[in-house]
This record gives sequence, C-alpha cells and structure tokens, in this order.
Amino acid sequence: MENLWRAATRQDPNPEDYKGVDFWTNPERAGWLTKQGDYIKTWRRRWFVLKRGKLLWFKDPGSVTRTSAPRGVVSVDLCLTVKGAEDIVKKAFAFELSTRDSTMYFVADTEKDREDWINSIGRSIVQHSRSVTDSEVVDYDSKTR
Repeated sequence: MENLWRAATRQDPNPEDYKGVDFWTNPERAGWLTKQGDYIKTWRRRWFVLKRGKLLWFKDPGSVTRTSAPRGVVSVDLCLTVKGAEDIVKKAFAFELSTRDSTMYFVADTEKDREDWINSIGRSIVQHSRSVTDSEVVDYDSKTR
C-alpha cells in the first residue's frame, strides 16, 4: 500500500538526484533516524546515508545495495540550515533540515547521535555549497582542541 501511495504522489526520487553516488559503500555517516513524512505527518524510522553531498534514506540497512534505490534523497547544496528542533516538534533529540522551500524534521536516538548528524550534515552543506571553494573548506574534526 505504501509503495502505491509513493508512486501516486511521485515521492520516489529521480535516479538523476543520486547519479554517481556510490551510497552502498563507505558513507560519510550512516544510521537510524526517525523522519516525519512530507504529506502524511507520521513518523517513520529509516536508515540514513550521507555521502557526497546527498542525504539518502532507505527502509533499513539491508536495503542499501548497489542495485537498490533510496526511498528519498536531499541534495545538501540546497540546504540552508541544520539545527536542533526539540521545541518545535516536542520530541527529544529532534533536529531540522531546511531548504528555501521546505523544512524536514528528524529525531535521533540519543543526544550524541543528534549532534553527530547535525555536525556531519552541516559540514556537508559547507563543503557542497556552490559559494565555497575546496581551498576554503575547514575540516574541524582534524583540528586539535
């Protein structure tokens, strides 16, 4: 039933949106998040993969293969902000990812997971922004504190 709904509402991502991204191997970050649906505002647990400027999601880690298609994809170069959203959605460990046209909400399993996702997505936004050159990107993880 869900696949029929996805097809009818054209929610399946266009393969061009993730062309050339080998999401099935060596992701920059991967793990479980709970995502709020775009049309029907239910919360669904999905397996997320961040790779080469794309945030992709799948039903579970077993469905991430060379021949699989993600259930959704967001190009981080279209994103403006990623920040905590616990006060907005009234859920612990929540965060939001905003583009010019929409805001998506996610819930991590722990505070550490939430912070790690926010940091990873934020770093990817900076790295894939069209206004930043490679020489301007700073790898904060490699800096000594």
